Amino acid sequence: MPKVTTKDIVEKFGLELISGGEGINRPITVGDISRPGLEMAGYFDYYPAERVQLLGKTELSFAEKLDPYERKNRMEKLCTDITPGIIITRDMEIPAELIEASERESVPVMRSPQQTSRFSSRLTNYLESKLAPTTAVHGVLVDIYGVGVLITGKSGVGKSETALELVKRGHRLVADDCVEIRQEDENTLVGRSPELIEHLLEIRGLGIINVMTLFGAGAVRSVKRITLVMHLELWDQNKQYDRVGLDEEKMTIIDTDITKLTIPVRPGRNLAVIIEVAAMNFRLKRMGVNAAEAFSNRLTEAIHEDVDHDEF
Repeated sequence: MPKVTTKDIVEKFGLELISGGEGINRPITVGDISRPGLEMAGYFDYYPAERVQLLGKTELSFAEKLDPYERKNRMEKLCTDITPGIIITRDMEIPAELIEASERESVPVMRSPQQTSRFSSRLTNYLESKLAPTTAVHGVLVDIYGVGVLITGKSGVGKSETALELVKRGHRLVADDCVEIRQEDENTLVGRSPELIEHLLEIRGLGIINVMTLFGAGAVRSVKRITLVMHLELWDQNKQYDRVGLDEEKMTIIDTDITKLTIPVRPGRNLAVIIEVAAMNFRLKRMGVNAAEAFSNRLTEAIHEDVDHDEF
């Protein structure tokens, strides 16, 4: 199923459908839109027919100056079998040649009262959001002091129980069990919960609880940018865990690298507090305060001082 169709933008922006209604369910596959100025002048060599076409005052006033034959020819070339739709802004009058061509090729022609630049910006933002690459990850997403922390790990390791403790400590749940992730920009991942399980937590032995009902609206949020991954795994005594924090592991989600910390789980460890402190420490690092580097530098200086002292 297409993510966005022409019908979706008609309903979203309250557009007036003028002609070409048979193609109202055409899919929109790219987030970019086109203002066919060069095409109106007759240059169709690189016409991006797969984009939504936006005609404003500039394009239509130019079309009025063309002779009837040229205007008909340009309008017919604008309407292809893959063009999702043509939108006229400012409630301007639509050329009869465009209406005829759109009816023949079933290309929806729509009209908006908004200014061209403003409508272009709104439509672009909407399409980029809807058409962004998406994936789903098994885990829990929590907003901790403004840091979007994705908690991952095998089933039964304690992700949901840790999230419950974090909520009790004043943080906000975004998603449990399944996190839908959308890449909105080159380095921006945004997570949310599937609608079916939004605000719900599954605790083994207790069942499903509604976090918003129990803890209030301040304990949940709908979406959150993901900036840190905390991976929980059962303690392996044969594995060497990072004890200083100088090495930074990365996890790739879609095309974005996210900082990943691996936390060993064993009885007696308060995972909620550890994750909470990890989120605060991550914020400090982004502000330029790195305790591990500062310790390493002091240690190096101390070693050099001892070496210099021994030489004398």
